[in-house]
Amino acid sequence: MHGITINETATGARTIRQASLAVIGLIATATAEAGAATTALNAAFPLNTPVLVTDVDAAVGNAGTGGTLKAALEAIGDQTSPIAVVVRVAEGEDQEETDANVIGVTDGNSYTGIQALLAAQSVLGVRPRILGAPGLDTQEVTAELVIAAKKLRAMVYAAAIGDDVAEVITYRDNFGDRELMLIWPDTSADTPGDAVARALGLRAMIDEQQGWHKTLSNVTIGGVTRLTKDVHFDLQDESTPAGLLNAAHVTTLIRNEGFRFWGNRTCASEQQPEFSFESAVRTSHALQDMIVSALGPFMDQPMTVGLVKDLLETVNAQLRQLTVEGRIIGALAYYDPSKNGPTQLAAGRPTISLKYTPAAPLENPIIELINTAEYYEGFAEQLA
Repeated sequence: MHGITINETATGARTIRQASLAVIGLIATATAEAGAATTALNAAFPLNTPVLVTDVDAAVGNAGTGGTLKAALEAIGDQTSPIAVVVRVAEGEDQEETDANVIGVTDGNSYTGIQALLAAQSVLGVRPRILGAPGLDTQEVTAELVIAAKKLRAMVYAAAIGDDVAEVITYRDNFGDRELMLIWPDTSADTPGDAVARALGLRAMIDEQQGWHKTLSNVTIGGVTRLTKDVHFDLQDESTPAGLLNAAHVTTLIRNEGFRFWGNRTCASEQQPEFSFESAVRTSHALQDMIVSALGPFMDQPMTVGLVKDLLETVNAQLRQLTVEGRIIGALAYYDPSKNGPTQLAAGRPTISLKYTPAAPLENPIIELINTAEYYEGFAEQLA
């Protein structure tokens, strides 16, 4: 060719698609009367198969009448109609067998129980981020849910087991995981796990309406009329049962202009104090999702100075947007020369650092009440 050839390239910051953290991962049992109802149940929710639910209210009609599935879907639907991944498991002959069915197994090819949640993204194209097994969450099941949550960058909401505050606080000591929030008491004596199911739905609703930076606490719960245990609550007294539970990092329920979850804390160990707030954990999950999405277009491209600059600007543009929206206090992605030697760069392994400050909940404002006579100054002049 005798002339000019133009090759067009695109540089600069890319747009980042934010992944949703409002997808519920629900483990449940379900049975139906023999006949058409059983056929409908098996067709809608085959055992140990992740099923995508986009209309919770419609799914209730095929959820059978026995087991935990129907009640859980109804409780979730009282809050919102989120996207959910449902894995139905068989009810065992005893608690041990039921726990085994809920926990499930995998050989790398097939997945059952909780393990089936790990296959949801490849099967359904969505990743569960709000996990629970209402009414089935024994200590063993909760521990396995936490393991799955670590792999999925998800949060687990589970029942704190105990008949009174002292037993619940003792039970809380079995866990030290930032991916777990324990809840006590329940909201139905007839439907174990009702509070957890409502927590799953409310968490999804808050994500959709406010964002992952808002905790579960102090938001009215739909469909609750009573608690299974009385919980004394006083906003100015930390020695109440509600205060003791919160101090032990257990989320409780209170009645204050409606029923509400009360508590912001996860079960993070003392070695991870920066992740004691539920919002801090979910902020970390959201930022990890953002980074994965941001790096996608840059992967396997020639690593030049311009490429790294574009990558940093792509991430920082999104961080600035999250700051403007109030989802984080501030953040910065940067290149630290001390962490990027020539050998590491030649191997295609640059280190990009990202520092951020999550938005903490206003958990304990301190008000100084000062009794003073200073406002009597000028009293006589005001009477003149």
